[in-house]
Amino acid sequence: MTAAARKPVPGLPAGIQLTAPVPGWAIDADVVVVGSGVAGLTAALRCTAAGLRTVVVTKARLDDGSTRWAQGGIAAALGEGDTPEQHLSDTLVAGAGLCDEGAVRTLVTEGPDAVRRLIGTGARFDTSATGDLQLTREGGHHRRRIAHAGGDATGAEISRALVDAVRDASLRTVENALVLDLLTDEDGNTSGVTLHVMGEGQHDGVGAVRAPAVVLATGGMGQVFSATTNPAVSTGDGVALALRAGAEVSDLEFVQFHPTVLFLGAGSEGQQPLVSEAVRGEGAHLVDADGVRFMLDQHELAELAPRDIVAKGIMRRMRERGAENMYLDARHFGADMWATRFPTILAACRSHGIDPVTEPIPVAPAAHYASGGVVTDLRGRTTVPGLYACGEVACTGVHGANRLASNSLLEGLVFAERIAADIAAVAAAPRPEPSAARPPDVASGTADSTALLPLIAPEARLTIQRIMSEGAGVLRSATSLGGAAEALEAVYQDSLRPADPRKPAQPGVESWETSNLLCVARVLVAAALEREETRGCHWRDDFPERDDTEWRRHLVVTLGAGRALELSRTDTPAFPAVRPADPPVPREPSP
Repeated sequence: MTAAARKPVPGLPAGIQLTAPVPGWAIDADVVVVGSGVAGLTAALRCTAAGLRTVVVTKARLDDGSTRWAQGGIAAALGEGDTPEQHLSDTLVAGAGLCDEGAVRTLVTEGPDAVRRLIGTGARFDTSATGDLQLTREGGHHRRRIAHAGGDATGAEISRALVDAVRDASLRTVENALVLDLLTDEDGNTSGVTLHVMGEGQHDGVGAVRAPAVVLATGGMGQVFSATTNPAVSTGDGVALALRAGAEVSDLEFVQFHPTVLFLGAGSEGQQPLVSEAVRGEGAHLVDADGVRFMLDQHELAELAPRDIVAKGIMRRMRERGAENMYLDARHFGADMWATRFPTILAACRSHGIDPVTEPIPVAPAAHYASGGVVTDLRGRTTVPGLYACGEVACTGVHGANRLASNSLLEGLVFAERIAADIAAVAAAPRPEPSAARPPDVASGTADSTALLPLIAPEARLTIQRIMSEGAGVLRSATSLGGAAEALEAVYQDSLRPADPRKPAQPGVESWETSNLLCVARVLVAAALEREETRGCHWRDDFPERDDTEWRRHLVVTLGAGRALELSRTDTPAFPAVRPADPPVPREPSP
């Protein structure tokens, strides 16, 4: 990227750490993994197997991350006639010109063996009578390559297997803990994290895990929108921490809105039930209120087009008809197929008074997956030495402008293994004596006000979510995004001038989460305003065409030297702009 392309984003919080109490306890380790989804637990298990003292920090219970909500499955070229090259092609098409081909090739070539190792860990996928994996299709895939478990409970089964493996390995875990900020030594290298443990237990309150390697596997930021498929813990904590630590963040404007989320009525907020892409993969049709299939003339794959195309198709039909939702018709499946193939979705629909066996399912798009995140290389290394990222919090270059269905679990699995291999290699290599750890400025009592991120009152959370859904949702424009930017600025200014000066926002989980949400919301809006085109899941009504000449490149955000957020554009579509030589990471044989 060029210096000339870099420009400041005005008015963003310039703090470099959250306001928090002094850490009152500490744990020493070789590596701390923040998050307990497929990415975090895979990295932790691999690091432990390499003999590294590993600590897992997770925001809720060990099995309560985003992974367990994944219904559809995990994509890999495991079926007869399928190849990594075909998987590569489908992924590049879905990514709308912004995938890094090297990263995608790593994913699809290492993916099949990674899934086999996951099966070796204990994950039980659905199989046929002959013992072969049952594979299905989802949007954007030209082959049946989606392995699933429990019909539509793939994430839950993967989570179960990995949690069991972690417990069998007696791996040290800290549950109900919100990560706050990165610790660094005097040379700027990672030396651990600060965190706050909620509730009573072996540890309570603010403490620290001291380690020369930190793996962010904190999941996404779906809670920045008022209607989302994400659980309540997905508040963008990892991206916000990385920004405060000085890491590069990219592609936050590319938020995937899942096309088929159960419509619970206008104004419904919070986590919404997902109706998996696999339902369309098995032959369900999208129809309007008159029963007309409207995707047939919009893409050669109709309902199985990539998710951004399907979401746009639904939104266009809703606007044409003045409707709040469309319908997913799978009545032809019959009761037996619904009960065996999609029991989770069937139960969710019936709990809301809808029986998909006898009636179409009302659906509408809702925020689902962040294709962007913390910039990494092919080993999961960020631009901060010792800080790694994998899973939804990371931007590896795999997804580009739109994630291909069921690539997320695979990405977490493959890059977590590569991260663990890199950490083990670094730990085994001779290295100089580390510098002294540098405590957070606030803990040392030397911070000035410019070093701290102003805390946002918890009651602002709902305001932020509504601003984002109204101004930065599926369909965007300069007008809507500009209004969102102004409204978010007002939320920030209100934090500096609380209505009652005697009652400013106090340090605590709710205010820290709300502060993180505001941070990622403002970066997302700034990037979406900057990108004046429509590409992938970024849809600008005022710039409806894709512009490869100007915009087939990435937007990168960092905290600049003056502690102001800066936005820059890469010179090429490669991601990142310069990637170091990256020889293959050694792999163990498949079981």
